[in-house]
Amino acid sequence: MSAAHTPARIPVMVPWLGEEEARAAADAVLSGWVAQGPRVAEFERAFAERVGAEHGIAVSSCTTALHLALIALDLGPGDEVVVPSLSFIATANAVRYLGAHPVFADVDEATGNLTPATVDAVRTPRTRAVLAVHQGGVPADVHALRAACAAWGLALLEDAACGIGATVGGKSVGQGALLAAWSFHPRKVITTGEGGMITTDDGAWAERLRRLREHGMSVSAAQRHASSKPIAESYLEVGYNYRMTDIQAAVGLVQLGKLDAIVARRRALAARYADLLAGIPGLRPVRDPEYGEGNFQSYWVLLGEDFPVGRDQLLALLAESGISARRGIMAAHLEPAYAGHGAAPLPVTERITRDSLILPLFHTMTHEQQDRVVAVLRGQAGG
Repeated sequence: MSAAHTPARIPVMVPWLGEEEARAAADAVLSGWVAQGPRVAEFERAFAERVGAEHGIAVSSCTTALHLALIALDLGPGDEVVVPSLSFIATANAVRYLGAHPVFADVDEATGNLTPATVDAVRTPRTRAVLAVHQGGVPADVHALRAACAAWGLALLEDAACGIGATVGGKSVGQGALLAAWSFHPRKVITTGEGGMITTDDGAWAERLRRLREHGMSVSAAQRHASSKPIAESYLEVGYNYRMTDIQAAVGLVQLGKLDAIVARRRALAARYADLLAGIPGLRPVRDPEYGEGNFQSYWVLLGEDFPVGRDQLLALLAESGISARRGIMAAHLEPAYAGHGAAPLPVTERITRDSLILPLFHTMTHEQQDRVVAVLRGQAGG
């Protein structure tokens, strides 16, 4: 086949950005206010309302959101936090930033999420909190986890990095959470380039978190600039520079307005994948749990032990066909950064991370592109 007739490479993910986001960013630049300011405050209000929370605190990333949320619980050395190993490494790392100890728990094979049983298997008298992840946009059963944590006297935080637009019992992921952390990385359902958010219903926590993201200042830079009188700020505690810019927030407001359309499109593409993959033996696609609906931030498939080729070989074959796919969700306890950390047996986690891969799925994906992906999978399965 000549180069002119070679099909274009299919990316694993493309954010849905356009002229409206470009204009919003340009308007922020032209306004003269590009740091954290009025657009950040507007984005916070709109995002919190969307997920059913009282307060939103915009920050520079989901990792910094996790860090500050854990600080709000006054965790530190000697404290244990139960986390899934099956998650991006930032989930566990944020616990270590405080000198606390992440304890890895196994996950449910169908959802990739913590359950009360997997948490119960590793909690100890030193456990202070549980950090549940809505993995790949598949919601965790937070109602069951909240009930269990309440019985155990533990705080439950939610890593909702991938969760915007997913629901549990018809309500947004994060609604009713003590603290939830969100991501706007380009791989996520909506994006601000980089950026994150904390949501909570606790006003005192929200006030403190806003200080902590801005060096612990008693008065924000935006408030000082808006005042007609000089204001001398003080620094109430050691804080951080975890701010979001107004340029990012301007993009975020446009993206938030597109959320329903983005999730609907992703769910439609996921349903088509499920139909096309249904007849391929030895392959199990991700699906909605019975208690909620996912946003399919990632569309992953788990290979059976009888699948003719291994995961890594399948990734290579997809790449040779011009298709970008990714290994499944990582297992933090297997990474060099956690060598010697110690963990209970995590058989489900290790199975998923070894035998799963993430297929391309993005808003502008065509049926022809989906057919190309499925054809490679079917060809390797002998179907």
